[in-house]
Amino acid sequence: MAEQSRGRVRAEKGAKRVRAYLGGELVADTRSPLLVWEVPYYPAYYLPAEDLKAELVATGDSAHSPSRGDAPVFDVKVSRATASAAAQRYDASPIDDLAGHVRLTWDAMSDWFEEDERIVGHPRNPYVRVDALRSHRHLTVELDGVPLADTTSPVLLFETGLPTRYYIDRTDVVFEHLTPTDTETLCPYKGTTSGYWSVRVGDTVHDDLAWTYDYPLPPVSPIAGMIAFYNEKLDITVDGVRLPRPNTHFS
Repeated sequence: MAEQSRGRVRAEKGAKRVRAYLGGELVADTRSPLLVWEVPYYPAYYLPAEDLKAELVATGDSAHSPSRGDAPVFDVKVSRATASAAAQRYDASPIDDLAGHVRLTWDAMSDWFEEDERIVGHPRNPYVRVDALRSHRHLTVELDGVPLADTTSPVLLFETGLPTRYYIDRTDVVFEHLTPTDTETLCPYKGTTSGYWSVRVGDTVHDDLAWTYDYPLPPVSPIAGMIAFYNEKLDITVDGVRLPRPNTHFS
């Protein structure tokens, strides 16, 4: 199958075995997933209908996409659980490659696996690379002139499509300005965050500017337990050069 696109949507054949579970029961198991970029940053999985193990029960509703067309909506049912309105099938899509495939709502499933690794957040983009490299650059972090960190032993995390993230040892962070929050985020490349902090400067609180991964995924293990700050929302200086604040979807 050749890559096919319409509007801003792109579809291509994936190479990984993909499995989805609901309540501990297998919903789908395929070795020929379809990767569909509905948004620019990462794809969704569309799974061949013949590889579904769960029952699809029509809801009578339909979903509309300007690029993908109309799709009937289904409940996903296994013996011990039902995920309401958690599947769509675009057999009449103007994107021919979507025919015969089912889109499962990611968060409606209990677990997703690529091969034998559990994936969180969303499918991994095959065009994204993530590298975590130790460094001896001199790095400082400030917000409105208030120092938040100063280190000469950061770990630099390079992720395709995002600015370099600088992870800092806790002993080099000024925690008197940080307040822990209950925020948790998921990343298919790094894992699940272990904590976020807001930053207080004077009487102003800036929500969720720093985070950590106590147990990151193995490919980025050097960042374990270290603290990173959003480059987009404060000032980072590297080797005496203040970096411009990048404009990303986190800005």
